[in-house]
Amino acid sequence: MASYLPEAPSSPPSPPLADSSDAEHRLREAEDRLREAIEELQRRQRRAAACGPQQHPPCHHASDESCVANAIGNLCQSFLLSYGVRVGIGILLRAFKLARRQSYSSLLDLKQLVSEKDLIVREEACRVGLLFGGFTGSYHALRCLLRKLRKKETPLNAILAGSVAGLSILALDDSNRRRTLALYLLARVAQSAYNSAKSKNKFHLWGSHWRHGDSLLFSLACAQVMYAFVMRPESLPKSYQDFIQKTGPVAKPVYKAVRDCCRGFPVDITSLSAYLSERRNSNYVKLEEFPSIIPCSVIHPDTSSCLAHNAKATSATFRKTFPLYFSLTFVPFVVLHLQKFMDAPARTCWLAVKGAVRSTSFLSAFVGIFQGVICLHRKVASKDHKLLYWTAGGLSALSVLIEKKARRGELALYVLPRAGDSLWYILVNRHLLPDIKNAEVFLFCACMGGIMYYLEHEPDTMAPFLRGLIRRFLASRISNPSPPPNRNASYTYLQTLDVMNKPKLQESREANASPSAKYNLESIPGL
Repeated sequence: MASYLPEAPSSPPSPPLADSSDAEHRLREAEDRLREAIEELQRRQRRAAACGPQQHPPCHHASDESCVANAIGNLCQSFLLSYGVRVGIGILLRAFKLARRQSYSSLLDLKQLVSEKDLIVREEACRVGLLFGGFTGSYHALRCLLRKLRKKETPLNAILAGSVAGLSILALDDSNRRRTLALYLLARVAQSAYNSAKSKNKFHLWGSHWRHGDSLLFSLACAQVMYAFVMRPESLPKSYQDFIQKTGPVAKPVYKAVRDCCRGFPVDITSLSAYLSERRNSNYVKLEEFPSIIPCSVIHPDTSSCLAHNAKATSATFRKTFPLYFSLTFVPFVVLHLQKFMDAPARTCWLAVKGAVRSTSFLSAFVGIFQGVICLHRKVASKDHKLLYWTAGGLSALSVLIEKKARRGELALYVLPRAGDSLWYILVNRHLLPDIKNAEVFLFCACMGGIMYYLEHEPDTMAPFLRGLIRRFLASRISNPSPPPNRNASYTYLQTLDVMNKPKLQESREANASPSAKYNLESIPGL
């Protein structure tokens, strides 16, 4: 009976999984062939355009805007931004000065807050505006001119435009400031060149992978700067000397006596005695014309305790420098990111206060450690030596560990040009280097050419801080260009294919990546 029963109908067979994968594979092959055909068509179009007369790459500004109008617009924008930042910092520092005098009602009096007598920043702000605005405007104009003259877009265009536009440094009339800026950019160009060579496996500096390599560089630079401040103050810019002098607790006559003592020169007892007689509770020992060491009673005559002196110096430095750091943190952020400030003003103020407290604590600890090393040496030694101040500067620089990791490298590259400036002066003074007039201008121009090359063609090699500053502060639309107006449909279709394939490629890369590749910091761009 069972043989006469009808068989149950079988379910329809499911399509094999191989069919869907084969279809996807064929679709990808078709997309690849279409991509190759479109790229070949574009190559032929470019070759034909290159052979045609009077053809040049399109400019990166809007098609309805002339090259001259674009350059003038960028010049005015950068001038107003830089002028506003400098004036804003001056006004905020003036407000802190009035508040310190407990004259709170004068904060609302514009005559006292922004009077020409007390707020002398107009000329300096104009010079800073001409520096940044002149560079930006001339750079954009030169880029457009080079495209039309050379009829091609190459890295040489960026180098030439940046170098010639660097002549805007002549807006600053102080050669010391020009030299400092030139050396700062030289350090930045060296950093970008090293990162570029390292990313291409061409060069790798021993020790660059150290966790605190930036702190070590900062310590070496600070050692040279503090040695120069004590032993060769004329090798530092006058403004930098004044900043260190006002930040620290030791007076100028004492530093001069220390300098003469280390060199074996006679100490100026008359000026030193006049200074000490004005100090309260001064219990200094009898002064000698040729002392072996300047005692602590002369270095800090107001107190007999070295520990109390160092604590007082640290707290005094915090009070003196907090307004400066708050101004340098708050004003540039408000001027350059006005929309973010309007969206969250309370958060902006909190971040500015937090950053200012951290930076001020770092500088206060620097002063305290430097003074502590000097006092400790006088407890254990009976003869002074100039290398002590080099060592004290290097040890006190360890306070940079209070700062964020990202800030340490920036601080190191900020102090390094100061050390280089001092070394430059000493070598020229000893006739080991030739004294070339306006050498800092040529150096600045050459460095700006290199900076603009790396900004446009290898931006990942630059520090994020400097890259973002140039792109935003200098209003450099070239550094973040919009697509030229003559892109055709084939270009748009290629971009669409890239967007469609990107998630798939990303998933396959993540699936095939080994754990060591995922967590290797050296594989992250920029590290």
